[in-house]
Amino acid sequence: MRVAKGFKSGYVALIGRPNVGKSTLMNRILGEKLSIVTDKPQTTRNRILGIKTTPRSQILFFDTPGVHKGRHRLNEIMVNSALASLQDADLILFLIEPVTGISEDEGFILKKLNEVISPIYLIINKIDSLKKDQILPVIEAYRGRLSFKEVVPLSALRGDGVDLLEEMIVRALPEGPPFFPPESITDVSQRFMIAEMIREKIIRRTHREIPYAATVVVEAVKRRESGGLTDVEAVIYVEKDSQKGILIGRRGDMLKEIGSLVRPEIESFLNSKVFLRLWVKVRKDWRSQVGALREFGFQ
Repeated sequence: MRVAKGFKSGYVALIGRPNVGKSTLMNRILGEKLSIVTDKPQTTRNRILGIKTTPRSQILFFDTPGVHKGRHRLNEIMVNSALASLQDADLILFLIEPVTGISEDEGFILKKLNEVISPIYLIINKIDSLKKDQILPVIEAYRGRLSFKEVVPLSALRGDGVDLLEEMIVRALPEGPPFFPPESITDVSQRFMIAEMIREKIIRRTHREIPYAATVVVEAVKRRESGGLTDVEAVIYVEKDSQKGILIGRRGDMLKEIGSLVRPEIESFLNSKVFLRLWVKVRKDWRSQVGALREFGFQ
């Protein structure tokens, strides 16, 4: 890649409590569905790198898990992952919803943000849900707790204000060469991406504790010698036998539905027809077991 004079590059961390729209915002700027998005909190579990390259800049986004209190070891790992991103970032985007009340989780984030030296933008997402004169009290409430470099109201879902934010990000980044080739959009593995696609369908099709107790491990992605078909094998782990029964469904109906929903997405991603095999296994209390968390890639 030939780098133009004045080219800018750097890391931008997105932080906030669960379900404020961090993944939606990153996907919108990238123009790609990299992070899975659902209406349930705690959808993002891992810190995901998203790469946006233009002729004059390369922005490296950290989409982080929502900061929240939880009773499982997994919750602790997720929060630590999000907070670690603050130390690596050239710019921090603190996403909130347009309400004046500051939650306990947001108060905790504000305390941590007071400890960093990188510039911080307050991003007020979901502004399509209120009138313009209702935004000012939100800004005043948060500015009373922290000095923000910029305040940007926007709608990540609709795209309102997102182009302006991207311009502001580029202006704020330091000059430097790109870190990745221009065609890169992430550094995560093929198997990770497929596992997240499957997990998204589980979250969308199941309820109560199932979305939070399930994780996916892709064990094989093998293109057949003929080149016309790719075998994908994945195991869905849950914590209880009852959860396994629900996820499989009567006569395997739920598992078949999840497979039929995700297969076209995997085929588009791999640019190949896919033969998908899904299994469901029980790993009791895996969210609290250090060994299981390490095995599933959360350490």
